[in-house]
Amino acid sequence: GMQSHLQALLSLYKLFCPELVTIALPGKTKTYFKNSEGPWKAAINTIRQRNQEKSPVSQVLFLCTAQPRSRKRKWNTQLIIPASSTNKNNLEEDKEQNHVDLYCMNESFPVEQLQTFSQLLQNIHHLEFPSQMGSVLTNPLLLHYMNCIKDESIYLRLYYWMGQTLQEECTWCVTDNNKYEEEFKDFLETVYKTECFLQEGFSSCEEFLYKSLPLWDGCCCQSQVLRLLSWIPLSSFSETKSHLYDPMAQLFFTSSLYFKCSFLESLKELLQNWLNWHVIHLDSESDS
Repeated sequence: GMQSHLQALLSLYKLFCPELVTIALPGKTKTYFKNSEGPWKAAINTIRQRNQEKSPVSQVLFLCTAQPRSRKRKWNTQLIIPASSTNKNNLEEDKEQNHVDLYCMNESFPVEQLQTFSQLLQNIHHLEFPSQMGSVLTNPLLLHYMNCIKDESIYLRLYYWMGQTLQEECTWCVTDNNKYEEEFKDFLETVYKTECFLQEGFSSCEEFLYKSLPLWDGCCCQSQVLRLLSWIPLSSFSETKSHLYDPMAQLFFTSSLYFKCSFLESLKELLQNWLNWHVIHLDSESDS
C-alpha cells in the first residue's frame, strides 16, 4: 500500500515532472524533502536589495541547506586571536608552592615570559604550549618551538580551533559580511603569514577552502583567499580537480583579466611550494 515517505517522493516527482506521475495523490502530505531552491532565492533577493542600496537585511543568510550557525559573539564583538598564556591551573599550583625558580628542570617555563630566542633554547625541554593554541599564530618563538616539537596533539588542538574559527567567521556565507569583512581579512592574512613561516599549509585551512570555494563570489577577501590557495598541501590530482579546479573554473571564465592573472599566480606559487616540499622530503629520506 501507499506509505507516507513514498507519497512524498511521488509528490516531488509530480512537482517537477508531472507527466511521469499519473496516479492521484493526496493534497496534504508530510514534507520529507527541503526545498533546494530556497537558499538561492534568498541569496538573489539579498543581492538585489544590496544593489538597490536598501536597508541591510536582518535575517542571516547561509548559502547551504544547513541550519544557520550562531556567530558566538556574545561576550566579544571582535575576532581576536588570543594572547599567549600558561595553563591557569599550573600557575595557581606554582603560587601555592611558591616556586620561583623558572629554570628548574621539573618546572614548566611560563610562555608569558618567553621573549627571546635564547630563552627558547634554554627552556625548550620544559616549555608548555599555551592553554589557547590560537595564540601561536602571532608568536614566532612558539612557531619555532612548534617546528621542533613534532607532537600530533599540538597540531590537533590548532586544527580544531582554526577550523571552528574559519567556519564561524566566514564572511561570504552570511549577509552581514560588510561588518566583519575587515576582521576576517586580517585573520586570513595572519593564517597565511603563519603558513609562510612554517613553510607548510594547515589541513583545517585546506578543508575550509574546499568547502567555501563553491560559495565564493571571487571578490570578498580576494587576495587573502588566493594566497591561502598557494599553501594547499600536496594531494592527488583527482581530489585537487574536484575540490579546487572545478569550482574555480566557473569564476575564472566569468571574471576579469586581473582575477585570471591573480589566480594563475597563486597556482604558480602552489606548484613551487609543492616542488619545495617534495625536494625537502626526498632529502630527508636520503639522509635517513
